[in-house]
Amino acid sequence: MSVPIGEMRHRLALQAPLAEADGGGGVTRTWALVAEVWGAIRPVSGGEGVEADGVRGRVSHEMWVRHRASVGPEMRFVLGARIFEVRAAIDSSERHRFLRCLVEERVA
Repeated sequence: MSVPIGEMRHRLALQAPLAEADGGGGVTRTWALVAEVWGAIRPVSGGEGVEADGVRGRVSHEMWVRHRASVGPEMRFVLGARIFEVRAAIDSSERHRFLRCLVEERVA
């Protein structure tokens, strides 16, 4: 299954983690822009749980983008103020045309 091209209307920033030395023997994680891509977003499910003594919401989505070999679970997509953490990237047709990314959005 794929997504109609017309639904790929969101301009997404694909980011990868970058570890920088903090001068004290540790590292600070920042995010580096890998690419800007067009994609489709479809909500799948949602829920809430307790995290750090507070209730946090989460929403799972399917995100469809054109195939990129480098997308993995350590990366994330950003759309404005929304952050989508990649959980899996699947070449569902195995034809290297589209990636179906299972992502999770954290909701405050």
